[in-house]
Amino acid sequence: MSNEKAIAEKLLQASAVKLNIQQPFIWTSGWKSPIYCDNRKLLSFPFLRDFVKSELCNVVFESYPDAEAIAGVATAGIPWGAMVADQLKLPFMYVRPKPKTHGLGNQIEGSYKVGQKVVMIEDLISTGKSSVEAVNVLKSENLIVISVVSIFNYDFRIAIEAFENVETPFKSLTNYPALISLAIEKGVVNVEDEASLLEWRNNPSRWSNGN
Repeated sequence: MSNEKAIAEKLLQASAVKLNIQQPFIWTSGWKSPIYCDNRKLLSFPFLRDFVKSELCNVVFESYPDAEAIAGVATAGIPWGAMVADQLKLPFMYVRPKPKTHGLGNQIEGSYKVGQKVVMIEDLISTGKSSVEAVNVLKSENLIVISVVSIFNYDFRIAIEAFENVETPFKSLTNYPALISLAIEKGVVNVEDEASLLEWRNNPSRWSNGN
């Protein structure tokens, strides 16, 4: 089993991913979606949590050995980022969606230095909008974001373009195509639905399940 499928299997084991082509989920954007992903579920299963944490650490350690700090994206990226920072013995910070309206008005919580090389941790990447916004917040404070690392990635073209626009690479432990492939192998979804499931990724705003 490939590493991407091994991670996808952990998501299925924790029920972090739900697939339903007959009764699709509705995202806040109004998109119909055959998948709902909630990686917070993984946090409740110690052995699955530890596996995913170790894989995130491996990516940072092997691909970005010059990382000087870890940043999490509020809220779902905070626990994963904190665990990675703890394992790798690196400083940790997190980025709020907006500056606080009281106190010091911080949008970045934690200690950091100008020019520090940061790897940002996300739980998942969909359109890339929230991730890119967090990247821009870090860059506005003269931090160097060398990459964004996530657990799951929907593999949308719009996300790839969003990261290209801010000249920031990203890596994900697993992705939508790998998950669908595994779900078909395990009989979670029917092979007859594969084409429709993969078509959703290509054009999520116009996807129809046939209903």
